[in-house]
Amino acid sequence: MNTPISHQAPPAHTLKLAVIGAGPAGLSLALQAAQALPQAHVTVFDARPADKDIAGDARTLALSQGTVQELQRMGIWDAIEATGRSAPILQVHVSQQQPTVLWPGEQQPEVRISAREQGVPQLGAVVSYGTLVAPLQQAWLAAVDAAEHRCAMRFGTPVRGLKGLDSGIEVDADIAESFDLVVVAEGGVFADQAKLSWPQGVSHDYQQTAWVGQVQLEDDGEPGMAFERFTTSGPAALLPLPPGPVSPGGPSGKRAALVWCVQQGDDPVRSLNDAQRLTLLNTIFHPAVGRIKQLSALKDFPLGLNAHRQLVNERAIVRIGNAAQTLHPVAGQGFNLGMRDVHELLEALKRTVWAVEDDAPTRQMKVERALRQFQRRRQPDRWALLATTDFLARSFTLPAPALATLRGLGLGAVGRFSPVKKLIARSMMFGWR
Repeated sequence: MNTPISHQAPPAHTLKLAVIGAGPAGLSLALQAAQALPQAHVTVFDARPADKDIAGDARTLALSQGTVQELQRMGIWDAIEATGRSAPILQVHVSQQQPTVLWPGEQQPEVRISAREQGVPQLGAVVSYGTLVAPLQQAWLAAVDAAEHRCAMRFGTPVRGLKGLDSGIEVDADIAESFDLVVVAEGGVFADQAKLSWPQGVSHDYQQTAWVGQVQLEDDGEPGMAFERFTTSGPAALLPLPPGPVSPGGPSGKRAALVWCVQQGDDPVRSLNDAQRLTLLNTIFHPAVGRIKQLSALKDFPLGLNAHRQLVNERAIVRIGNAAQTLHPVAGQGFNLGMRDVHELLEALKRTVWAVEDDAPTRQMKVERALRQFQRRRQPDRWALLATTDFLARSFTLPAPALATLRGLGLGAVGRFSPVKKLIARSMMFGWR
């Protein structure tokens, strides 16, 4: 349940926090910070206008079970489920299109992970971006109304610059305002980001394209199945969606979200029409998928890696989510990594003893100490996932026969050794701990 936001007279603040970006990570942080730090002043900045409807944003997000649990603790998950636009992931099936020539078994290697064998109600869930952000935004605006003396929402206010002060950070957004801590949660997609170079960070253009859309499947498959298929061009995935049409006015049926990654220099998708794309799709996935009956219009996005080496700079500016790392969708973990950033940052702030008597230098010292704890605890999880997804993404550009065999043998080993499979399943649900 949410901790109620107080209607009492304005108290002196113990911490002045700015969150840049009203996406799911930024709103989650702001909402929980206002609940957990009842004397903190929290302001959210976002460039989008207040009247922009976000509920209809159909971009697909795969939520890990850890993220679902976080949303449940915030009191947001019930509102998401009430929309009827979320779907549980009950099983994950990973396989490879190319044969593994050294595999001794009659069937090609594969990995199946189920919620039942992992002892959880679901491995995760699939929602649209709008379905997730709309209730988060509604909850934050309710918090602002209830405690306007310490919570603020600045729609239509792009942040043009940040400047370190002797104590705190100056935010340039129409007017200059100083804060004890600034959290940058506005990252965007790889194509729109400035490329990084070491020691600032790591940047790599995979020269791959992700084609995304929806498909309609035969109704005789198992419910809640997510499929990942390593193909000759790159990974392709199907994520379960609630029943419905894949095109406006089309027939309703069993649906899945499609993420189809291919090499830009040898793109088998771009030049095809819809009927040809549908035919090709039916040749690449595992037979367990069944027949793909219909395909929506597809959108394409370039894929790459951008990862800041440090999460904290200027002593009191911290990056989370896509502002800290943008990675390949091969593991479907980008947003979940951001939510783990949110969780760990909140834990560091909650462990700190804040007092209204603190002067600005004291608050600065406490902020810096909390951010050092946050960065130290986050780095192992984020770099482990970054290294894993980077290796998998790059592997599709290496000599195909050798890599296909290695990937296949790896799949077979994971599928046969339960402790390894359980370790991977737990890391996908809750991160590397």
